[in-house]
Amino acid sequence: MPKTEITDAFHMRAALALAGRGLGRVWPNPAVGCVLVDRDGRVTGRGWTQPGGRPHAETEALARAGGAAKGATAYVTLEPCVHHGQTPPCADALIEAGVARVIAATEDPDPRVKGGGLGRLRDAGIDVEAGLLREEAELLNAGYLMRQREGRPVVTLKLATTLDGRIATHAGESRWITGEAARARGHMMRARHDAIMVGIGTALADNPTLTCRLPGLEDRSPVRIVVDARLHLSLTSNLVATAARSATWLVTVPGGDADRLRAFKDCGVKVMEVREAADGYPDPEAMFQALGKAGLTRVLVEGGGHLAACLVRADLVDRLRWFRAAGVMGGDGIPAVAAYGVDELAMMRRFRRVGVRAVGDDILESYLKHS
Repeated sequence: MPKTEITDAFHMRAALALAGRGLGRVWPNPAVGCVLVDRDGRVTGRGWTQPGGRPHAETEALARAGGAAKGATAYVTLEPCVHHGQTPPCADALIEAGVARVIAATEDPDPRVKGGGLGRLRDAGIDVEAGLLREEAELLNAGYLMRQREGRPVVTLKLATTLDGRIATHAGESRWITGEAARARGHMMRARHDAIMVGIGTALADNPTLTCRLPGLEDRSPVRIVVDARLHLSLTSNLVATAARSATWLVTVPGGDADRLRAFKDCGVKVMEVREAADGYPDPEAMFQALGKAGLTRVLVEGGGHLAACLVRADLVDRLRWFRAAGVMGGDGIPAVAAYGVDELAMMRRFRRVGVRAVGDDILESYLKHS
């Protein structure tokens, strides 16, 4: 690889690392990173999308670079925006700053941009390239891209099981199958997602808070979502009791008791009604379309087995993060994924393993949906 390409890749990887800082905090916007490098190879400005989606990465990097941005190369993980919002278009800001070259990892499919940002830069006489480390950039912003292209967030199913795939004893005991290090890693996953989802069974059995409890990252707690077709969630549960200060959404089907719906709303819970599926539960596709419309780009699903089965059956699980503890529970235990109607091997959902690592005494396996 020529030296210039090596240098470009180095700076783009730095921009991607910066972009990752925004995951879970910038929805419905993409998490973008930008690095400005002058003609002598010195980094003069760095930026990433700030909480809430503003300011954008390019604006942050240009502010840090000041006059040193003139003649510089801008490495941006996503095509600069060209539409007016709370801030002027980033493409215009780069032009005004006098950058000489812009390298974008991938194009923005947002209809308001979609090549327009790169085109405006070229029209201004700036040297523009696109596609450097595209795969890495699209993997990082898969949730934003999924929402733009399919109207729904990326769905990550997180499981913590024994070696034989059990999440609890037949009596429901589940704390703790995995160790402290795995639980800490799970909390980090929460911090990097827009929302965390559980089914009503898990909400009733565990009475969870579903927050990020890593020291220093408490403010990174995601939106908490409970799938509850019959409004069984207790009004005195931890989730409802803290809804006024931690965003809590309840997904249900139409026709629920009006007084109970009003009580949830009075407690600060956002209620979303979606069409009912044949099994009486909220239709999975309709549910995630509604979540996408609400702005979510990344949803972490933590339980339980029935919810996991519904999403696997609907082919809505894009990523698996599977923690395995070194123990065997046997057939008496509750399976991580309930039955979902597999009669033949051809009906089984398949995934592609992309990583395996030790986490304390446990193993974390990472999978992507098999394409």
